[in-house]
Amino acid sequence: MLEQIVGSKALDVMQRGMEAANLRQEVISHNIANVNTPYFKKSDVVFEDLLAKELDLDATDRLKVVRTHDRHMPFGFRGRAVAKIELDQSSSMRYDQNNVDIDVEMASLAKNSLYFNALARQVGAKFSRMRNVITGQ
Repeated sequence: MLEQIVGSKALDVMQRGMEAANLRQEVISHNIANVNTPYFKKSDVVFEDLLAKELDLDATDRLKVVRTHDRHMPFGFRGRAVAKIELDQSSSMRYDQNNVDIDVEMASLAKNSLYFNALARQVGAKFSRMRNVITGQ
């Protein structure tokens, strides 16, 4: 019963978003640390586009299917979006083939920090609302 209350889809999405932001923090830090390393190629974290595809619940895209037996294959399963690291081989910023732009990385770091803090506030607010419901306030 507690799993049904606490284990909502919104909390799951926010948890995976925070995990992606944590991974992005590590990747950006790694990129910044190697800004002067010759032939270094930066990496990026892909999550938001994958999450948008997972959450795309437009009824016109899905067929109405009913499983009549437990052994039937689940239909319409799209999977869970998980953050992935992708290496950016497409460009080079300097003569030594390094493609890290420190200004872009610092801006990405600030954006990621805001993103993580917003998710943390939302998780805190959700638990605060649950506590208010339980205590009757």
